[in-house]
Amino acid sequence: MVNSLPPFDFRGWRVLVAGGSRGIGRSIALGFAQAGAAVSICARGAAALEETRAQIAAHGVVAHALPTDLAQPEAIQAWVAGAADALGGIDVLVNNASGYGFHDEDEDWLANFNVDLMAAVRASRAALPHLAGSAHPCILHTSSISALRPRPGGSSYAALKAALSHYTTSQAQALAPRRIRVNAIAPGSIEFPCGLWDQCRKDDPTRYAEVRAKIPFGRYGTPEEVAHAALFLASPWAGWITGQTLVVDGGQLLAG
Repeated sequence: MVNSLPPFDFRGWRVLVAGGSRGIGRSIALGFAQAGAAVSICARGAAALEETRAQIAAHGVVAHALPTDLAQPEAIQAWVAGAADALGGIDVLVNNASGYGFHDEDEDWLANFNVDLMAAVRASRAALPHLAGSAHPCILHTSSISALRPRPGGSSYAALKAALSHYTTSQAQALAPRRIRVNAIAPGSIEFPCGLWDQCRKDDPTRYAEVRAKIPFGRYGTPEEVAHAALFLASPWAGWITGQTLVVDGGQLLAG
């Protein structure tokens, strides 16, 4: 549960989370809300989006949500503009959405290109004028440990996450003179209701067990554990950190 989050104080901050209705994005959004930030989220599914928006608002903060297809540039512009207006500005942008293309087909490559990479580029571009007016501007991207090692399947997903990690370093260098920090988080295998590993547990328990056995901690990670890292990287405690990709995987990469 998100009530275990570190005691960061984000009162007065304005945070946008793309892909914020479920899983990691939802936990990041709720973590910031619990710490006092006004939060805007977007995703395609209106029902889950509204449910999460209500949970954000229950923390007594401004909560904004807009159904958004992050593969569409105009939709991203509309969400960022609406969020900045509702929240009164932007301090933190979290690009968390994924196209979840795991096959070697054109549509998988394009889905990952448009959502994992270009949505982050476009949202950053739209948010930049607002971030420039913030006292503590920060951009966070959700990459993956898949970006850091070869894998037998899901090459399109891994390749675009690797591109996102590289974009993080280039963007950090470009925005450093404007004192805008840019970092990424690379989660390992994270399990949550209706997520990929939850579905794998039901559909392919053998593979589920094999992957879990390769994680030194002996379990899958939780979205809240990724949210902990996001709040740290956005906070003043990480004020001298930029251009980095922080692995959050319980040692999964150590096992190869």
